[in-house]
Amino acid sequence: MPVTRILTDVLPVSVLIPWRPQPSRLDAFDRLRAWYEREIPEATVRTIDSPDLVFNLAQCRNLGVAAAAPGEVVVLNDADTIPEADALRTAIAAARDDHRVHLPYTEYRWLGRSGSAEYAGGTELIDCTYELVHGACSGVYVTTPEAWQAHGGQDERFRGWGFEDAAWHLAHSTLLGSAPVRHAGRVYALHHVGADRFGSQYDANAALMDRYRGVAGDADGMARLVAEALSASRALAAPGA
Repeated sequence: MPVTRILTDVLPVSVLIPWRPQPSRLDAFDRLRAWYEREIPEATVRTIDSPDLVFNLAQCRNLGVAAAAPGEVVVLNDADTIPEADALRTAIAAARDDHRVHLPYTEYRWLGRSGSAEYAGGTELIDCTYELVHGACSGVYVTTPEAWQAHGGQDERFRGWGFEDAAWHLAHSTLLGSAPVRHAGRVYALHHVGADRFGSQYDANAALMDRYRGVAGDADGMARLVAEALSASRALAAPGA
């Protein structure tokens, strides 16, 4: 059965882009939207933000998945990252009945300023200059609400830049018994001004990441840490918090 037919069979599928406008990110965002219109026109694409004063990727992703219908396939796509259509379709089809999160890539290419300029000038993504990012586990996720909730989603205490994806990967691997499922393909991260990687919030993120590393492989310890994260999220969402 052709991959395009498989995708049609598993629709509806929603593509959710965590998004808070910043001047240096507008070009990448526009190119991502154009890519979906061209390559996956049958998907519903929308943006999502959270009420956090600091842009909070984890919270955006959790809110997006929570709003999905039971069994719906959801693509969480960072605003600067373009996947490959066939790999994404394969991941969407596979995620429908699998209580794990799927990543539609085995290779994460950061194009940077040079590669992004080449893409803007008409070069195909696969031919653009890039730096290979080893161990990447973010950018594009494919999931159902059931799979996301089964390991607690992402810890919303990771605010601003850093670590929410790596911590999530450890929680998924520990609580679900295996790493997220990867599908052969590439994603391409476009250039934008980087977020600050210093200060009290960054230090807090790094310290929280150390706690995740400390319970990696320990299902009971990870379950307690994830429960703590969920409790903290509910407290922040409570009226008057």
